[in-house]
Amino acid sequence: MRRIRIAVMISGGGSNLQALMDAVDSGQIPAEIALVISSNKEAYGLERAKKRGIPVDCLPEKEMSEDLLSEEILRRLHAFSIDMVLLAGYLKKIPEKVVKAYKDSIINVHPSLIPAFSGKGFYGEKVHRAVHERGVKITGATVHFVNEGMDEGPIILQESVSLTGIETPEEIGKKVLEVEHRILPKAVELFVKNKLKNQQGRILVKGDGVI
Repeated sequence: MRRIRIAVMISGGGSNLQALMDAVDSGQIPAEIALVISSNKEAYGLERAKKRGIPVDCLPEKEMSEDLLSEEILRRLHAFSIDMVLLAGYLKKIPEKVVKAYKDSIINVHPSLIPAFSGKGFYGEKVHRAVHERGVKITGATVHFVNEGMDEGPIILQESVSLTGIETPEEIGKKVLEVEHRILPKAVELFVKNKLKNQQGRILVKGDGVI
């Protein structure tokens, strides 16, 4: 049986990519990471992929219109026979044409408990700074399917992180990243093993009371 082929899109250090590669190597995720695409040619995540022998590519998005960007992304995905796309620290909005082409097959990890601190302007370290400034006691991470909206797709998994209120944004980020490293591979595992069911916009896990 052909293994599901995954493309991972990144923008930075690629620690979530590392967690995914480790989960594939351990057998947790019975799939293949077949391509890594970065919006930043300096992203260390590219080096992580190269060390594993995974093909990499970069997209200089600032030089492209949305239509051209859609074409370039889809051309790469089709060339590598990609079945699903993972946004692992990818800091750009996926064009609508790509979302439609891979409907219900694009998954993103976001560093907050959606709907809190999500949507336009909330990404990366900006999320943790906002959490710090607001002084919230609970934050966390969310894995969700990607739709045409910004952080609006159906939620797959969430995990919370308790805060004392005195953590710096950097300390908050480290705590949340540990959660991301757990729930992103788990969500991908559930998807690959066909254990997710969309029930009117709610994602349920088969076996957890779901037929």
